[in-house]
Amino acid sequence: MVLQALDWWIIGIFFIILLAIGWVASQSASKNTSEYFLGGRSMPWWLLGISMVATTFSADTPNLVAGLVREGGVANNWAWWAFLITGMVTVFIYAKLWRRSEVVTDLGLYELRYGGKAASFLRGFRALYLGIFFNCLIMGTVTLAGIKIGSIMLGLEPWVIVLSISVIVVLYSSLGGIKGVIWADFFQFGIAMTGAFYAAYIVLQEPEIGGLHALITHPDVVPKLNLIPDLSDTSLLLTLFIIPIAVQWWAVWYPGSEPGGGGYIAQRMLAAKDEENAIGASLLFNVAHYALRPWPWIIVALASIVIYPDLASIKSEFPNIKDHYLGDDIAYPAMLTKLGTGWLGLVVASLIAAIMSTLSTHLNWGASYLVNDFYKRFIRPDSSEEHLVAMGRWATAGLMILSAIMATTILENATQAFDILLLSGAGSGAIYLLRWFWWRINAWTEIVAMASATIMAFVLVLLVPDAWVETSLLDAAAVKLLIAVSFTSLVWIATTYLTKPESMETLIRFYEQVQPGGPGWKKVIDAAEKQGILFSEEQKGWDLPQSLLSVALGTLGIYAALFSTGNFIYGKWAWGLGLMFISLTSSFLVIRLWRQLKIN
Repeated sequence: MVLQALDWWIIGIFFIILLAIGWVASQSASKNTSEYFLGGRSMPWWLLGISMVATTFSADTPNLVAGLVREGGVANNWAWWAFLITGMVTVFIYAKLWRRSEVVTDLGLYELRYGGKAASFLRGFRALYLGIFFNCLIMGTVTLAGIKIGSIMLGLEPWVIVLSISVIVVLYSSLGGIKGVIWADFFQFGIAMTGAFYAAYIVLQEPEIGGLHALITHPDVVPKLNLIPDLSDTSLLLTLFIIPIAVQWWAVWYPGSEPGGGGYIAQRMLAAKDEENAIGASLLFNVAHYALRPWPWIIVALASIVIYPDLASIKSEFPNIKDHYLGDDIAYPAMLTKLGTGWLGLVVASLIAAIMSTLSTHLNWGASYLVNDFYKRFIRPDSSEEHLVAMGRWATAGLMILSAIMATTILENATQAFDILLLSGAGSGAIYLLRWFWWRINAWTEIVAMASATIMAFVLVLLVPDAWVETSLLDAAAVKLLIAVSFTSLVWIATTYLTKPESMETLIRFYEQVQPGGPGWKKVIDAAEKQGILFSEEQKGWDLPQSLLSVALGTLGIYAALFSTGNFIYGKWAWGLGLMFISLTSSFLVIRLWRQLKIN
């Protein structure tokens, strides 16, 4: 593929705008760590919501979707669609609690919710574990997607691609802090969405495809169109639908879809002006992430089945692609080579935008862990704000280097990293839901769960062959997930009851700050009142019933919107209109219920 002068001008202007955003934002970002990592807690819901969406709109995401569709059909996307439930729980239950906590990072919650050396260890260890290992694994996957796209679309060597991406993203994200990242996300999201829709449109015009109707009636594509796994195939139904819906959403800790919120999603909520803006941001994110974005990627993935029916056909057209990078996920960038000149520069810029929006967020998020939750907390507590901002910038550069190494030496495809992350957090998710509403959860609960999940992931991935665990109903991945969830859950529940609870002083302090309410805190409220600390009825109030109803209606509305669009694309207008009606009705009811929620 050869880019023309206009294409290169578009890409160049795109880079200049990003650097300009970082430079402008640097004027306020250098003031202190609150500005650098949280934007002074003054960010509006619409900007934060778009930033969340842009971060999860990484270049590896359409690659992942392409791989899932090619391997198991559209229904295979339930592997990540199931996380919508997690997201809606965060919107209506946990967003306001995070904003009330007023911690700088979600790891700061550990020393608000728990006390003593165990809480300090948990905060410091997870700062390194998540900030470096998990964070670099995700960024490595994103960088890997950039390598595959650049190798196929531009014919560039991996080191050229990695170096180009790294220099630009480190410059603007380290200069502008979270404000620079968020405003760059806003700009990049518009570019990325335009490129995704345009790519789907152009692909449908290919002679081999012949339009949307021809695509969805193609004999190789028809078996891949089901939105829900075949009900007659018990194995597929369990693996792709029932287990994700019944277990995965609450039991698995996955970056960006953490039960109860966490990571960069929590960072955005903590940066919001107030609780209402935190809720609005997370709601906008879930609507756009699940209902708006998937279909352009799915259309391109389905078209790739016609043009590249197997990996050999991709290899024959792109002989220079290294076998290390050859997989079904590479079909997405392969399809983009069909684009002609003119808009090609915009589409390439949109892919770069998708890569950089994710990398910049993860760099700032990871640096916030390393600086606030490790360096400042354990190494130099007396550091000046100016010094901490400088350390944040150095940490940003260091994390990018580690991610580049991981992308070029370890990772092979997007699905591989998705599976590793999914299994490593299996069984710990319920803790992140319960710790807000049950006083008995303590620091040792989380420490043991984290260790157990990590050990089980290591054992199941490296020591247990798939043939040992797979059954006629469930594949090896599903069985391993259930084993990890069951074992880790049993371990942390036993640990909770066998170890001492947190001190009443710590628990009262947490309740005063966050006001979660509910029967799970009755013992703490009673103890506080005996000490003369009285809570108002509003502070003791519990809006969980209304919140759960909002979660159910919100989830129904977004799924209905997602599948309404799918049915319109498939030409099933009656189903499309019916699901659209359900989506609109659910949205109306959610807005009515929102007014009854306890928001400060």
